[in-house]
Amino acid sequence: MIRLFRTFSPVNIVWLAVFLFFMRIGFAFQLPARTGFPFSELFSRLLLPVSYQTAIPPVLNLFVASLMVFIQAILINLLANEHNLLGKSSFLPAFMYITVSSLLVPFLMLSPPLVCNFLLIWMLYKLLNLYKSDASKSICYDLGMIVAIGTMIYLPFIYTFLVIWIGLAIFRPFDWREWISGIIGFITIFFFLAVFYYLNDRLTDFFEIWRPLGTKFQVHFNINYYNYLVLIPVIIVLILSALRLQQNFYKSYVHIRKSIQLLFFVFLITAFCFYIRSDFHVNHFLMCAVPGCVFLAYYFLYATKRWFYESLYILLLVSIIYFQFNTF
Repeated sequence: MIRLFRTFSPVNIVWLAVFLFFMRIGFAFQLPARTGFPFSELFSRLLLPVSYQTAIPPVLNLFVASLMVFIQAILINLLANEHNLLGKSSFLPAFMYITVSSLLVPFLMLSPPLVCNFLLIWMLYKLLNLYKSDASKSICYDLGMIVAIGTMIYLPFIYTFLVIWIGLAIFRPFDWREWISGIIGFITIFFFLAVFYYLNDRLTDFFEIWRPLGTKFQVHFNINYYNYLVLIPVIIVLILSALRLQQNFYKSYVHIRKSIQLLFFVFLITAFCFYIRSDFHVNHFLMCAVPGCVFLAYYFLYATKRWFYESLYILLLVSIIYFQFNTF
């Protein structure tokens, strides 16, 4: 299976769709009886004329989420191949994204992090273009606006603003105007939002939105660790990928090395910005799939022992399917 997606063939798009269906067919037989409207942030509840309790047919919920995952997988694959992040063109980034987005049952349904992955991919496109761009200030301004839009959908997305400054530190010589442009872009969106609240005599609601940012870090979580044994094969592949990257790091072009560094920081930021949500849900970590799938693809692209990497992936695949049918 891995060998099939190592090649860059348009036919693989069809196989991606088949694989996406296969990874979700088990969950389709045990859909919950009711699913709610996913945009639960205070921004959304105040702006959109719908209730958070609005029911969505579970089949429609699963279909829309699957379609979004498929589109995101294609976009990530285009990003990786366009910027030559792996050194070779293939469909492995898309294949790995579909795999990772099926790891846990909460990943399979509509959620704010899934929607924000579109914005995160958009940010990566712009950040990777910073390296040789003559319009860096306008790019940073656009990035600030993208972060603001994502924050309205999912509040922890606000911490991806750090990705803008990290990208500037990695790709560009210091220019204070570029660093300020991102802030101005972010403020622009919320300035007009504040005006909207003011004109509707609801300015206190606008300030209430930011209260979760002062949430103390949660030390204790109610976690059933048996449900996350499926992550063991992923961790093994990530370790093997890190070892492979270390071997080839200085053999790569400068732009590729910088891009890999950026993806690493994106992975860390998206992984650790969950704590500001008092009602934390595991679907938050779906945002880690965007940079994570590139690292997973890197290992499978350069692994030499076919029996080992195919067996490792089959183990991961069996684990995903097993945990979709079983909860502890």
